[in-house]
Amino acid sequence: MQLTINSVIKQCQKYLNTDLKDKLSQAKISVQLCGLALTFALVASVVIILFRLLLHWLNALTQTQEWDFTGNFGDWRVLMPLFGALLIWLVAILGSKRYKRMGIAYVMHRMKLHYGKIPLQSAPGQFFQALFALATNFSVGREGPAIHLGAVSASFIAEKFKLPDNSVRIMCASGIAAGIAATFNAPLAAVIFVFEVVLREYKVHYFFPIMLSAICGAFTSRLVFGNVHEYEQIGIIHIPLSQYPILALSGLILGCLAALFNHTLLQVTARGQQWPLIYRLLLAGVITTIVGLLIPQALGSGDMAINHAISEHPSLLLLFGLLIGKMVATIAAIGLGIPGGIIGPLFGIGAVIGAILAAISAFLFPAIAPYVGLYTIMGMTAMMGVCLSAPLAALVALLELTNNASIILPSMFVTIPAFLIAHQAFNTKSLFYRQLDIMGLDYKISSLQLGLQKLGVRAIMDRRFVIVKDNNELLLEVLKRAEGRSVLVQNSLGEMEMLQLELQSTADASTLTRHPIQGLPDTSTLLEVYEILSKDRRGEVFIYQDSIEKVIGVISWTMLYKEITSGQI
Repeated sequence: MQLTINSVIKQCQKYLNTDLKDKLSQAKISVQLCGLALTFALVASVVIILFRLLLHWLNALTQTQEWDFTGNFGDWRVLMPLFGALLIWLVAILGSKRYKRMGIAYVMHRMKLHYGKIPLQSAPGQFFQALFALATNFSVGREGPAIHLGAVSASFIAEKFKLPDNSVRIMCASGIAAGIAATFNAPLAAVIFVFEVVLREYKVHYFFPIMLSAICGAFTSRLVFGNVHEYEQIGIIHIPLSQYPILALSGLILGCLAALFNHTLLQVTARGQQWPLIYRLLLAGVITTIVGLLIPQALGSGDMAINHAISEHPSLLLLFGLLIGKMVATIAAIGLGIPGGIIGPLFGIGAVIGAILAAISAFLFPAIAPYVGLYTIMGMTAMMGVCLSAPLAALVALLELTNNASIILPSMFVTIPAFLIAHQAFNTKSLFYRQLDIMGLDYKISSLQLGLQKLGVRAIMDRRFVIVKDNNELLLEVLKRAEGRSVLVQNSLGEMEMLQLELQSTADASTLTRHPIQGLPDTSTLLEVYEILSKDRRGEVFIYQDSIEKVIGVISWTMLYKEITSGQI
């Protein structure tokens, strides 16, 4: 019986080390890839559900979401943003300075240049700092921690399993999709967001793992919180075609306001990078506290602003004040480094702008009065689509959050002019990539490098090779009998060398030569091979598994060049 168990364990280890890695190294869809993504997505979903439960508990404890403390200095909850800033600073100084970077922009940087590998040590800081920021009513969104924590959970487990780097990137993207879906109960929006914002490319073998992960995230969210659509309560009435010219004008106004918001936020972010962390956090806390005293509906992720925007007969003056307060609170929080997402505040700002445009239009054209709810949704879609350069993700997100397909045509009609005027007239780019520029984090990669990242070394390596001892008398004989296979020699220093016969130009003879070659772990991609061999455009590298003594294959420049020119990369 013991012998049988041991044999099963050995077979499993063999499968994990050979067959599974061989499958994952290919840029192809497979059951193994989908199964792993689903497993990792479950872990990411559990982390996000735990985060949401803790946030719900803290909100129920403080009740800051329901209580109006306008001008009331007598309640300690007025100072919640200042307490939150101190707690965030405390968590930051307790953690390592090496792992202080977090948020969506940082995840995008790691996805582009490091296969989505994010240090596990950054997770506690993101978890607790974002938790304190949201619980103390800073104007930040929940998707920031969802994306970072989902990515960390998946990439950490993938590295522990020693999966090929090209599949680690897919696992990380799957963890992000699971995190978004578990946060908002919006699986399709999670898939679109990952492709449109994070990956910025579409591959079929990415699609199924990411889609399964989003389903897993949404399923776990519904098990715990029910099948809730956050904006389903917004009254949406189908708008007639005769009103569409006004929608186009509204889109132009939304585009201008989105461009102004992006520019101001980036200016504050760039200026804030030069200040010590404690100064930035305290300043954000002071500004948020002042805004809360004047207009508390402007605080939080955006739900309070949305609820006020869709309330019956809101005061136009109050809506303008709410818009200014929400924009100031968001710019202060995000620009000065409060951890959290931007999508929630963008929804809040967009809803208020939509309500203002509806109120003004209804004053001029009374027939527009019934469509206030639709205007708020269009404002939310346009703000997210323009500021993040993600119009499709914005549209799908609001489609799922409202559970109403009537928003599709008018939202598209508004978003197009908003996007065009912002990007054409004001040169507005994705907020995340501008943040990366400000932080000095690279994200640009050539199409060749991107293609090489998608294939693991096990996909093309030559498994036919011979390793011999460093014995000059036997080397020539071994090379003659190798029958075209690569011959490797381990010298006295433990370095690996390639054995070759080279013809002499002066005589009809050949000389036995040997030159050192570098080794790469079997988790590497063809990009690492290219970086080594492209300097001289010749040579070889050897591939090892677990330790450098366990060589499992060889890749030459000829093999790599053939793969590059095959049209598959």
